[in-house]
Formats: sequence, C-alpha cells, structure tokens
Amino acid sequence: MQQRSMIALGFAIVLGLVAVYLVNVFLTSAQPQQAENAPQGTTKVAVARVPLDFGTEITPDKVRFVDLPQSAIPQGTYYSIPMLLPMNKRRVALRAIAVNEPILKSNISGEGGRASIATVLRPDMRAAAVRISDVSSAGGFILPGDTVDVLVTRSVEGGGANTQIADVLLQNVRVLALDLNANNSSEQPAVAKTATLEVSQLNAQKLALAQTVGQIVLALRNTGDETNPVVETVGVEDLRDGAYAGGYRGPGPAYRPAPSAAPQTVSYNPGRAPARVAPAPKPEATVQVFRGVAGSVYEVRHNAR
Repeated sequence: MQQRSMIALGFAIVLGLVAVYLVNVFLTSAQPQQAENAPQGTTKVAVARVPLDFGTEITPDKVRFVDLPQSAIPQGTYYSIPMLLPMNKRRVALRAIAVNEPILKSNISGEGGRASIATVLRPDMRAAAVRISDVSSAGGFILPGDTVDVLVTRSVEGGGANTQIADVLLQNVRVLALDLNANNSSEQPAVAKTATLEVSQLNAQKLALAQTVGQIVLALRNTGDETNPVVETVGVEDLRDGAYAGGYRGPGPAYRPAPSAAPQTVSYNPGRAPARVAPAPKPEATVQVFRGVAGSVYEVRHNAR
C-alpha cells in the first residue's frame, strides 16, 4: 500500500514539472504570437504601464505595448524597448504621463538625460526667473504649466513730480517652474519666492530691466484667452471705481498758473457819488487742460467791443 502511494506521488511530481515547462513555453512564445495575430493595420507602441510623474526614470517594467491603428499613431512613438532604452541608457519623464498614454520623444529626455528646464524649452526661447511673493503670484495659485501676464509697477516723472504707473509688460507667458518645482502636474497651491518663465531673448532682457526699476506682478490667465493687441498704462488718477479715465500719457509741460490782474483800489467819500474808475483792461483768458497728471495752459482771446 505504501509502495503504491510513493508511485502516485512520484507520478504527480512528474506531471507538475511537465505542467510548469509547458506554461513557461507558452509565456515565452506569447509575445511573438500576439505580434503575428495583431489586427491588420495596427502597430504595437509603447505606453505607460504606471503613472509617470515629472522626473521619473523610465524602466522596462513601467512600459507595455498596445496595438494602435497606424492612422492614429502620434509622431515620436516608440515601438520596442531597445528603441526606447538603447543600451539601457537612462531616460526620465519631462512631464506627467498617464497610464496607457503613448510615450513620445517630446515627453521624455534624451539618451542618458535628466529632468531639466532646458529640455522643455521651445526653440528660440529662454528661461528667465523673477522674484515673486504670495501677493504678486495670485496668492500662490499659479502652478507650473500655467500662463500669466506680467505686470510692472514703477515710478515715473511727469508734471514736475513722480507718479506711480502700472504697465502690462508681457502677455500669455508660460510658467516653467516655481522655486525648484517644475512638475506641471502639481495640484496644490504653494507660495514661492521665484518663478521661472519661458520668454524670448528680448523679453528676457525686459524682465531683467523691469526688476531693477519696479515691482513684478504675475496675473493668472485662462489658457484659452487671446493676447490683447492694445494695452493701457494705468496711473494714480485711474484708481477709482468706474470707467478708465485715460491713464498716464507721458511727461508733459509743467503747469504754470495764469497771471492774475492787479488788485484795484476804490476810494469812497460820503455825500458824493463815487468816482468812476476806468475798468482795467481785461487780461487774456486762459484754459487749463489736463492729460493724466500733466497740465497745459492755452490762451483764449476776447472779441474787441
């Protein structure tokens, strides 16, 4: 009886080993069979198996391949692991990549690359940093990837005195990073001390100069808003509720009041009619016109009678 049990046990072990071998053979040949049986007109492309945040290193275990119609394959797609990671060179995600999203060349670093601001800059653009605070950055609700307008407040001399004005310096500027955070998938507001903006070379010069003459303020805007072709300069005289009053128009001639007529003295003698006093010649009338804070004086001639 015991001998029969040992024979049955040995037979079961042999069957188990055969089953393991067959499963291994099946799994090894599964991928080539899937490629052969792929629907016509489709191609296997690399997609993210797991969420890839900014700076995440891309490894084979985080990638899988799915069939996509050839007409729907985006440019810059990878079709194999050796193509994606040649010689196992390091690549990292330059922006957040969702599960099952195709991995594109524009979303990852070059071979052996790292997550850096330079890799996400568009051609002919520069990364320029500006000092900000919670007040000048929309209360900390500006995040990497948002677009902003850049305002500058400064003092100018006009009408013999200094006045404060506010200008729209740049419009529709992309925020690359806040402090050391360049993850454009961030969702939590944070107060930062610096903002890195993507601007042209000329606008980078404007930003550098603006920080020396005034204060920079970032105004958060909707990404779908169009750039306003006409912007206004706002002066102190516009700080009221109501329609725009015209704003600061630049320095003008200093205001000079019109000369007043000399005072006249009339003597009075009781019991006698007051002597007639010839009227003094009328001075030329003047009109004062204000443009912003600058005043101009114009003479208006009287008609002779």
